[in-house]
Amino acid sequence: MTQYRDTERAQFEIFKSLPRDTPIDMLNLVQFHPQAEYPADHPLASENLTGAQAYANYGAGSGPVMARVGCEIIWRGGFEVSLIGGPDEHWDTMFIAHYPNAGAFLAMVTDPDYQKAVVHRQAAVMDSRLIRTTPLPPSDIFA
Repeated sequence: MTQYRDTERAQFEIFKSLPRDTPIDMLNLVQFHPQAEYPADHPLASENLTGAQAYANYGAGSGPVMARVGCEIIWRGGFEVSLIGGPDEHWDTMFIAHYPNAGAFLAMVTDPDYQKAVVHRQAAVMDSRLIRTTPLPPSDIFA
């Protein structure tokens, strides 16, 4: 199974080319390393943190930045089983982050405080998906 930890440049360029002035929801699916993989020179490298603990550090550092740009978590869920997908595929955390617009997301990822926090995400994550979506109104049908 191919694993993805960070955005590839080509995908980020597509994201930046899309409208920036409309609300977006970002679907996050994250699988943690059993043990965080900090760079050898990082102060937490010898602490033997789990991926979940490193991700909690990411949340603590990035949360204030997310709030500052107007982001809110509108859904969180605990993984149980994939009915469609690989039988070995699982996610440790899943959530949807709502941003008032794509510009707010870009402001977040370029914020200096966020840049300090993202090292924890990089140490924590073994595999992830980050999917930009357009919010649609609720409906009784899915089509």
